[in-house]
Formats: sequence, C-alpha cells, structure tokens
Amino acid sequence: MLDALTIAVGVAALALAAWCGFAAYRDQPTKDWHFMGMAVVSLLALAQLVVGIVQLARGERPEQGMAIFIAYLAGAFLAVPAAGFLSLSERTRWGSVTVAAGAVVLAVLEVRLYDIWGS
Repeated sequence: MLDALTIAVGVAALALAAWCGFAAYRDQPTKDWHFMGMAVVSLLALAQLVVGIVQLARGERPEQGMAIFIAYLAGAFLAVPAAGFLSLSERTRWGSVTVAAGAVVLAVLEVRLYDIWGS
C-alpha cells in the first residue's frame, strides 16, 4: 500500500469527522457542502481501493492474509458513502453525527489496513 495515500485518507476522514461533529454540535443536519466533503473522502478511498487491487494483481501480498485485507479495503471504501446515505434519512443533527462516526470508522480502518499490509 502507498503510505502517503493511507495517511491522506485517514487525515481527510478525521477532518470530515471534525467538520460534521461541529455541525452536530451546532444542531445542524448534513448540508450540501458536507456531501462534497464526503465525495472527496470517498474519492480518496476509491483511489486506495484501486491501488490495493493493482498491488494484489501484481503479486504483492499483505502480511496478515489476502481475505482480511480485501474485506477491510472494501469496508474502508464503503464506510463514508454508507454513513452519508444514512444521514439523508435523518435530517437532524443526528445525521451529522452519523457521518462523523462513519468518518472516524474510516480513519480506524486505515490504521488497520496499514497493519494488515505490514508496512
């Protein structure tokens, strides 16, 4: 895995979590600009998914097993879009809390992906 991309995804996810957490603190639902932030984080996660698949296709293998790596990679890609979808059904501050929680989950998944790959 690319360490710089893993760090970028993790930092962007934590920034999104702080942003949506602040919106929840101010009793605001997710707004259009939050969805733009989710799109940026999701694009970074997509780039990581593509890089991970390419590295597996080239014959590189994670230290802790391919199945768990693929599962975490897919989960990392889906964490923020799933939270964003859920926030659409909850148009209160709790929608912002949901996105903040999904972004924190993504950041934790990034740390775990780093460990699984063995960097």
